[in-house]
Order: sequence, then structure tokens, then C-alpha cells
Amino acid sequence: MSSTSNFRQAIREVKGQSLIGPNVIANALPYLGGGLILTAVGTYGGLGVITSYPSLFMPTFFVALIGNLVLFFVARNVAEKGNNNTALPLLALYSLLSGYTLSGIVFVALGTSGVGLQGIAIAALGCGVTFVLARSIGSNLSDQDGMALTKTVSLGIIALLVVVLGQFVFAIFVGTTPTWLEIGISGVGVFLFAGAAVVDFYILPRTYRDEQYLPAALSMYLTYINLFIFILRLLIALNSRD
Repeated sequence: MSSTSNFRQAIREVKGQSLIGPNVIANALPYLGGGLILTAVGTYGGLGVITSYPSLFMPTFFVALIGNLVLFFVARNVAEKGNNNTALPLLALYSLLSGYTLSGIVFVALGTSGVGLQGIAIAALGCGVTFVLARSIGSNLSDQDGMALTKTVSLGIIALLVVVLGQFVFAIFVGTTPTWLEIGISGVGVFLFAGAAVVDFYILPRTYRDEQYLPAALSMYLTYINLFIFILRLLIALNSRD
């Protein structure tokens, strides 16, 4: 899904506009799949570090997180300018680092009774089911419904980001988040990113041309990675109730 930093601009450009990239999603799907595979590789590497060199994980995690943020903005800017040859390796590295930063929550899931590999598979399957349903719904939205959903989801994700940042600060200075609150935040996150998946199929063909498949793939990648994270968070919270 388009990041919140340029979401309002995308909405303005889309209003009253017909498709400018009817095939952009189809063109983006192979790169979306490749990015997700690289993310899985990065996660596997991160789990190896946690298992074999646990003291190294947190320092390398923060390095990867900062590098990931920098790469996101650089790669997106290059991709939106149409320089695919330069953007592709940057996005590949971004996917690997994303996987490394995901390895922490995956490790927690593997160690949580009732989640484990089965929970990870459920989260991945949930993303797949969401893709199928979102493609059917989002591709057939009217302009009125599509714009309304786009605005609602974008505002919801901004609010969710504020809450998650607050939760992070709370965890640092106070302690762990109460289980009931974690369930609520995770459930809202799943709902919002499922809506974002629908929005992608409406807004991306109206925002990007067919040859701009890499920024479209990045947008969809962010949607499904975040959906996966919140499904996994929800499963962990539900199986960690006091």
C-alpha cells in the first residue's frame, strides 16, 4: 500500500481519473513474490543469528532497521523515477533486511505455545486469502466507494502508527502491554491492512503506469508484510492470555 507520506497526493491524483496502468499489478506480482521470498531468506538468517549468536542479534537488528528505513525511501524514490535497473537491487536488499527485522517476532511466535510453525503458516495463509478476496473486491469498486475506502484506511493506518509508537514508548519506560490491549491493537491492524489490500487493487492502477511496476510492487509488499505481522501479533497475544 502507498506509504502515508504520499498517500494524500495519490488520492488527489486519482480523483476522477481512469486507469493509467491497467496491467501494473500483473506486472508487479513477480517482483512482489520475489521480494517475499527474499524476506523469508532474511528471516531464516535472523533466526540463525538469534539461535547461534544471541548477543549479536539486537545490535544487528537496529543496524538492519535503520538501513531498512533509509533503503525504503531511496529505493522508492528511484523506482518512481522509472530507473528500474537501479531500483531492483535496492529493493532486493530492502526485502532481505526486512526479513532480518521480522525474525524477532517470528522467533517469539515459534516459542509461543499454540502458535509455532502452525501459527506462522496461518498468518501466511491469511495473507494469501486476503490477496484473493482483495483482488476480487478492489478491482470492482466504484470510484465513490474506492475513494471512500482509501481515505478511511489511510486515516486508520496513520492512527494505528501513532498507537504502535506509543505502545513502543510505553514498553520501554513502563513494561509490557496488557494482553487485552495487545489483542485490540493487533486486531485493528489486521482489519486495516486487509482493507489496505483492497485499496491497492483500486488505487495502484490509477496511480502508476504499467512500466512503474516496482513502486507498485513495493506498495503491495508493505501491505502484506504488515498484514502478516499483525496476524502473527494477534495469534501470539491470543495464546499468551493471563
